[in-house]
Amino acid sequence: MPRLKITEVFCSLQGESSYVGWPTVFVRLTGCPLRCGYCDTAYAFHGGNWKTLPELLDTVRGFGVRHVCVTGGEPLAQKNCLPLLTALCDAGYSVSLETSGAIDISSVDPRVARIVDVKTPGSGEAARNRWENLPLLTAHDEVKFVLCSREDYDWARGIVVEHGLTARCDVLFSPSHHQIKPRELADWVVADRLPVRMQLQLHKVLWGEEPGR
Repeated sequence: MPRLKITEVFCSLQGESSYVGWPTVFVRLTGCPLRCGYCDTAYAFHGGNWKTLPELLDTVRGFGVRHVCVTGGEPLAQKNCLPLLTALCDAGYSVSLETSGAIDISSVDPRVARIVDVKTPGSGEAARNRWENLPLLTAHDEVKFVLCSREDYDWARGIVVEHGLTARCDVLFSPSHHQIKPRELADWVVADRLPVRMQLQLHKVLWGEEPGR
């Protein structure tokens, strides 16, 4: 029976993406091949407990909400993430996937909203971007840039234009916590009339760095 290594399963408010504010069950898978400089979930790199798909579905069902976000770590680093996503969709949930963009997304169930990072130079992991993922994005998906500096912003703006991302899906610009002041990023986006959505991490506004929130 398929099983996955899980760091935590908890219910909170979605803090990012177009689903922000919805009560959501987060299924955080253990492990990640990347080491972004701003990572706020390094506790998910190691450890965790093995759970079968039926066990996970029972746990999710117990929270009684319709939105489920599969995250990490890097969830797609575990091959059984794919059947988990399909099983959640089959159970009638609104399912999103948060992925680093370094692993092929082509086999993800099309009912899943794929929230795909593009790693900026400031993250230290820009070389890991899988550019082949970008043409696969649809209006059902979203692409996210976490920005660490003005240089990251200029780089991301160029990537958005080069790949025609705003014609494919929503594009999210987020300031890296403690590296860019939110007001600075807002001013840059407005000055450039950039057709992207700026976002703050709602969960950090509400609960700071508390794990599981």
